[in-house]
Amino acid sequence: MPPQFETVKSFANVPVTADGVETISFLEAADGLMNLFDLLGGPVFAFVQTDLRNNIAGVRARYQARESVSATLENLVQAEAREGEKHGTACLVRLTRGLLFTCRALQQAQEDRTADLYVCFKRAYDVVLSPHHSFIIRSIVSVAIRAVPRRDAFFNCIAEGGSLEKLDIEMAKWLAAIDTLVIRISAFLRDGDYGHV
Repeated sequence: MPPQFETVKSFANVPVTADGVETISFLEAADGLMNLFDLLGGPVFAFVQTDLRNNIAGVRARYQARESVSATLENLVQAEAREGEKHGTACLVRLTRGLLFTCRALQQAQEDRTADLYVCFKRAYDVVLSPHHSFIIRSIVSVAIRAVPRRDAFFNCIAEGGSLEKLDIEMAKWLAAIDTLVIRISAFLRDGDYGHV
């Protein structure tokens, strides 16, 4: 059986049209990312996984409740705004923020191959999530990030016995796609005054 990173929906395969980012494909790719983190087990990534899962569920619930006006993330947000609702949009803001954090941490790991993995996650946390957290949460996260697995253990676990070289290539594609989507969604949310990532 091939490793999950070869079989899950990649953010690189999420369709983007003139109307925006296809909602269901985006959610499937986000689920795929969660499945990869499940391989690591343990509580280290629990804070990220819990937040991402809850926000995926929130966006999915909104999509399922109003599929006809939620084909794209942009349509979903605009429809919710017209209806005076905000839950799906708030979940999308937090989900985008969580994806940005994960993307930046893994990009750092690919760009600085000598840095400990916890350093990459700490750098990303300080830039992306820390400004949105209280002192107490920042303190807890600071301790939790120290428990991130060693670089080799992390990547070997995600590769599931597959080629690390192939994982690196596929991960670079995923991260480039996540980055592009996050920039697009963030700009849409900010410019429409729907929320700030």
